[in-house]
Amino acid sequence: MRFNHPPSLEDLQDMAETAFAAIPQALREAVRGVAILVEDVPDEETLEAMDLQHPWELTGLYRGTPLTEKTSLGVAAEPDMILLYREPILVEWIETGEDLFRLVRNVLIHEIGHHFGFSDEEIARLEGEG
Repeated sequence: MRFNHPPSLEDLQDMAETAFAAIPQALREAVRGVAILVEDVPDEETLEAMDLQHPWELTGLYRGTPLTEKTSLGVAAEPDMILLYREPILVEWIETGEDLFRLVRNVLIHEIGHHFGFSDEEIARLEGEG
């Protein structure tokens, strides 16, 4: 994709949906029902909870209960969702020169990994596939 302007929230949402459709079917089915949302930046509450000083420090976030912590009897306190943050992703894209679609894909896969309770090593392996 080529852009004559900074990619919009909708542009990144389209990339995230395309990236999600391209991951292995078994993985897609395992995260069925997890919302994927794109916002400009993390809110102040999120930054404070994660002890971050600047919103550009966070490109994505998994909110919910990882599968490793769910029980069949428990009721979720909040719906599971993956948040991708547009401005931090664009800053990383500009700073690294990485392909924007690949960057969005890697952030999405990283957050899916958190849904499964994967280790950083397992997430890095997933990001390297494809």
